[in-house]
Amino acid sequence: MLPVVLHHGVMGFTGVRIAGINLSYFRNIDRVIAQRANPLITPGVHPTGGVALRARQLKTQILRELKKNKVPRSQKLIIIAHSMGGLDARYMISKLGMDDRVAALLTVCTPHRGSPYADWCLLNLGKRLGGLRLMKLLNLDIQALSDLTTDHCRRFNEQVADVPTVRYFSISAARPWNKVPPFALHAWRIIHSAEGDNDALVSVQSSTWGEHLGVWPADHWHSINRRYTLLRNPTGDIAPYYLKALDRVLKRVDTSS
Repeated sequence: MLPVVLHHGVMGFTGVRIAGINLSYFRNIDRVIAQRANPLITPGVHPTGGVALRARQLKTQILRELKKNKVPRSQKLIIIAHSMGGLDARYMISKLGMDDRVAALLTVCTPHRGSPYADWCLLNLGKRLGGLRLMKLLNLDIQALSDLTTDHCRRFNEQVADVPTVRYFSISAARPWNKVPPFALHAWRIIHSAEGDNDALVSVQSSTWGEHLGVWPADHWHSINRRYTLLRNPTGDIAPYYLKALDRVLKRVDTSS
């Protein structure tokens, strides 16, 4: 079967072990995909760096894992990228010469057109309250915040073209305000006022790219199996949603390539 890359978003991580317990960004999702016999690659890139940096790190780690596992040069990949990870993957494919290694990219809750909440945070927390100056003084890289604004993503989309030989798919997520975590209500309202239905960080409008495979009934955190709401939640484990989406992608991709 085609190798699958699971690529994380902002504040993502991989290979974390605490008190003997392995922690995963893609909670249970990586396990069920691996059980399907898909060779699995789970890169770890800078959690708050910019797209260009994260894309370079993503390429390096993918190529290293392919070499380590002796995957033939002709064998292509499926990339499943969550949130900002989708922008990293698009940049890597288009700008870093990885188009001949990737059969398809599936983005999940990726802000392809940016997030109005990133706009709000950059203006109010970053500039008015001096957050950007403080981060610079502390030598902390938070370029991700600027890269996720609607203005930056508009320019990103003008400069980073889709590659015709790669298939692009997307999944969105959305919930009403009373079914998102309390800490996300402010973001939900800002995004809803600007773009309508959203997952409390990214709107359906922004996360739609290429062939749209649907809208999951989940908030942004539930889309990687992290549930922070106490309300009754019929969606449950999100891992089966990933398997179904992966099956749909595989049916549309030429697995002989």
